[in-house]
Amino acid sequence: MSKKTVLITGASRGIGKAILESFNDDYFIVGTGTSESSIKSILDNIKSLDFNGDAFKLDLGDRSSIKELTTTLESKQIYPDILINNAGITRDNIMLRMQEDEWDNVIDVHLNGQYLLIKSFIKKMVKNRWGRIINISSTSAVLGNKGQANYAAAKAGIEAMSRSLARELGSRNINVNCVAPGFIETDMTKEISEGNEDLLASQIPLGRLGKPDEIAEVVGFLASDQANYITGQTIHVNGGMFMS
Repeated sequence: MSKKTVLITGASRGIGKAILESFNDDYFIVGTGTSESSIKSILDNIKSLDFNGDAFKLDLGDRSSIKELTTTLESKQIYPDILINNAGITRDNIMLRMQEDEWDNVIDVHLNGQYLLIKSFIKKMVKNRWGRIINISSTSAVLGNKGQANYAAAKAGIEAMSRSLARELGSRNINVNCVAPGFIETDMTKEISEGNEDLLASQIPLGRLGKPDEIAEVVGFLASDQANYITGQTIHVNGGMFMS
């Protein structure tokens, strides 16, 4: 039985790194990063874990970069069976002061970039009649967050897109789901939480920020055969900050 291929965007640190480390050598792991140093970090991590895999540069805000990645993978006959869209950025500002490029950059990376990446890889999944697409969302999609209208809109769009894709692809045995983290201890949330850890924790019923591994475990479950009958869902992992 050949190994399934997993593609994880933004795999060099934080949640993406934890997701990569949650798999094992039964999979061929492909990670992406935005710089040469992040590519090296991913490759070093794959090697230290004794996994089979590779790493490539990808800027989801640049359509030519997405095209280059898909062309490179095709030339190497690497076709993701499991696509984990994790990479993201923030460009926070209140709407009154938000610049058009701050809005566009976040929408491009999170929503347009994921659309292009998914579209590039689903044809092979359809042909194989098997696939998993797992998109990382955020509690901001349902709660909103001051200064993050762009980010909240992008994440809400990802969740809506995922539900539509689940309906389109279900008959081909392709499951599409989202995982929506709350405040997790990553570099992205460090600026938000710096000096405000106690205040943030007081708003979370479990009384603490989450850890990247706690998101990775849910992603790993959705990628597994144990989640065969789950599609079109958003699983919230937020310590009770949002309860549906």
